[in-house]
Amino acid sequence: MESINILTIISIAFLGSFGHCIGMCGGIVVAYSSTKINSSWSKSKQSISHILYSLGRVSTYVLLGAFFGFVGSVVTFDNTTNGILLIVTGILMVLIGLSLSGKFKFLTSIEHSVSKTELYQKSFRKLLSSDSLFSFYFLGMLNGLLPCGFVYVFAITAASTASALWGAFVMLIFGLSTLPAMFSLGFFVGIFKQLALRNLFVTLAAILVILFGIYTAYNGYKFMVSKDKENLIYTN
Repeated sequence: MESINILTIISIAFLGSFGHCIGMCGGIVVAYSSTKINSSWSKSKQSISHILYSLGRVSTYVLLGAFFGFVGSVVTFDNTTNGILLIVTGILMVLIGLSLSGKFKFLTSIEHSVSKTELYQKSFRKLLSSDSLFSFYFLGMLNGLLPCGFVYVFAITAASTASALWGAFVMLIFGLSTLPAMFSLGFFVGIFKQLALRNLFVTLAAILVILFGIYTAYNGYKFMVSKDKENLIYTN
């Protein structure tokens, strides 16, 4: 992992969390904040509940990252395939970025509503009615399974690492970068209802996703070209 990639992941995830993620998952935060958290609780106990919820989300992301990283390692048979995977990853990122900007309807065709399934709703209601602090953690894990454009972006990035360890690391960085927005939402719901502010963050995140996609695809092309040159050298 290059430092510029890590910084890009942090930037995209941070900006996206204040825009797209709050729009997608903010309802769940508002729901458990108003239903599970008692106003008589101390600020420290309320903070712990929000932290446990966020850690649950991050845990799911890390597991997904490890899975997709492992899948990437299985399908990456040689150097050429590795380059192709990076190019495909870059193209998908560009499509997702265009979809986030509202220029292209791509996410709506791949974001299926898992939350409408009977199993998900039953589990959500059970956790929402639980008084246990650890129910916040499991609720966060459940939320981490919801289809989301930004999760897709970093899942394919995790796959492109061709490593379960680095895939988990990518998703860990992604999850941690979304903490400020999702954690703050539990305390300051009204701030994030400003549509103009949210749209600004989504636009900035979309631009970064597109640029990151182009950069990733270029790296894939450069990787394939350099390997082809090496092969020519060895065969002559």
